[in-house]
Amino acid sequence: MGGNPLTLEGNMVKAGDAAQDFTVLAPDLSPVKLSDYKGKVRIISVVPSIDTPVCDTQTRQFNKAAADLPGVEILTISCDLPFALGRFCGAAGIDKVHTCSDHRDLEFGHKYGFAIKELRLLSRGIVVVDRDDKVVYVEYVKEVTNLPDFEAALEAARKSC
Repeated sequence: MGGNPLTLEGNMVKAGDAAQDFTVLAPDLSPVKLSDYKGKVRIISVVPSIDTPVCDTQTRQFNKAAADLPGVEILTISCDLPFALGRFCGAAGIDKVHTCSDHRDLEFGHKYGFAIKELRLLSRGIVVVDRDDKVVYVEYVKEVTNLPDFEAALEAARKSC
């Protein structure tokens, strides 16, 4: 982050891996699992904190893209508190992306290798999972303050539909 090295904990995934199920929290504190969207293509947009400009931009970009992706579910996952995610969505008009919190257990972060040891936040990246629960695209953004490759992720999702 900012040129300073960070340690990612957990099991980094790669294209071709079976997508592991995980549980995160919705803004209303209800559990959300990857398997809740079984049979659909899923884009998992991973951000450190929704309260930063880069994370805000990433979430808005995917919310905008969702209109052109019927049958694709987009989850934005961070370690922000569920209430903060709810406030952000209301203020920013985010209505097509499911914002979810991994703050409680870091289950997603550890299963997918996005947990930053030094900060107890998630690193930035994208995972695309196809209808058959196979990972078809993964990006771990090397510099957390940079945006991911939206077009590559969206293309992977379109090919999986």
